[in-house]
Amino acid sequence: MLRTRFTEAFGIEHPIVQGGMMWVGRAELVAAVANAGALGFITALTQPTPADLRTEIARARDLTDKPFGVNLTILPSITPPPYEEYRQAIIDSGVTIVEIAGANPETHLPHLKDAGVKVIHKCTSVRHAVKAQRVGVDAISIDGFECAGHPGENDIPGLVLIPAAAREIDIPMLASGGFADARGLVAALALGADGVNMGTRFLCTRESAIHPKVKEQIVANSELDTQLIFRTLRNTARVADNSISRKVVEIERAGGTFDDVRELVSGQRGRKVFEDGDLEAGIWSSGMCQGLIHDVPTVAELVARIVGEAEDLITGALTDIVA
Repeated sequence: MLRTRFTEAFGIEHPIVQGGMMWVGRAELVAAVANAGALGFITALTQPTPADLRTEIARARDLTDKPFGVNLTILPSITPPPYEEYRQAIIDSGVTIVEIAGANPETHLPHLKDAGVKVIHKCTSVRHAVKAQRVGVDAISIDGFECAGHPGENDIPGLVLIPAAAREIDIPMLASGGFADARGLVAALALGADGVNMGTRFLCTRESAIHPKVKEQIVANSELDTQLIFRTLRNTARVADNSISRKVVEIERAGGTFDDVRELVSGQRGRKVFEDGDLEAGIWSSGMCQGLIHDVPTVAELVARIVGEAEDLITGALTDIVA
C-alpha cells in the first residue's frame, strides 16, 4: 500500500486526487472516487447557488461515508459569484477538505480554519506555492504546463516544476498536470510529490457525468490534440483541439481582444459540449495526458489499476537495485 504524508494528513487510502472540474465534479463521480479510496472534489461553482451546493454535498454523503472535498475556484470577474456564501455552504455542510484555486486563498483561510477545514491550494509556480504555505494552507497542488485548464504563464513542465517546488515546500504536495497512469504516479513520488491530482483521466471514467462522445474523443485524441488559448491575454488555458479553440487562437494571433472571442469561449457553450456531446459547440478542457488514455473504466477499476501497477513498478525497481 502506498502511504504518503498526504494520505496520512487527509485520511485517505491512496495518494490519488480527483481535482475539481467545472460541470464534472458532481456527487456520483466524487463518491465513486471516495469509495475507491482516493479523494474527490465537488466543484462548488458547477452548482447554480449555494443552496444547490448544500444539496449536492448531501447527495454525495448519501453515496459514500468516506472523505471528500469541495473545490472553490476564485477568479476575477465583473459579476463575481457570491464566494462567501458558497464558502459558508461548505462550512455549514460539515465538509472538512477544500481545494481553493484561481486566486490567493488568504482571505478565506480564517473562516475555513476556524471551522476545522483543511485547505489545499492549487498553484502554477513555486513562488505562489511558497506564499500559500506561508499564509497557512495545509497542502499544495502544483500544476505543470501539461495540465488542462490554466497552467499559468511560466510554461514550466512538471518534470522541473515538481522537484523545484518540493525543495521549497514542507507541507504535503500533490503533483498535477499530465498524470493518468501508474508510471505518472511513481514519477511524481520520485520527484518529491506526495500524490497526484488527476482531472482529464477522471473525466474519462464511467461515473463521469459527461456525454459519451466526449469520452470517446478523449480516447481517440493524442497528446498533440490540445490548444493554448488566451496566450495573448496572459490568462493561458489548455483546452481540447476543435474548430472553436482553433478559431480563438486565430483571432488572438490577428490581434483580437477578449471581446472578439467572448461569445466563442462562453461557459454555457462549453457546458453544451459536456451535456449534449456536440464536440464543436464550444471550448472544453482536456490535458496533454489524453494521449495516455485508452479506455473508459469505472473509477474503482482505474484507481485499483494505477495503485497496483505503481506498487509493481516500485517493487521491480527496488529489486533491480538490490540485484
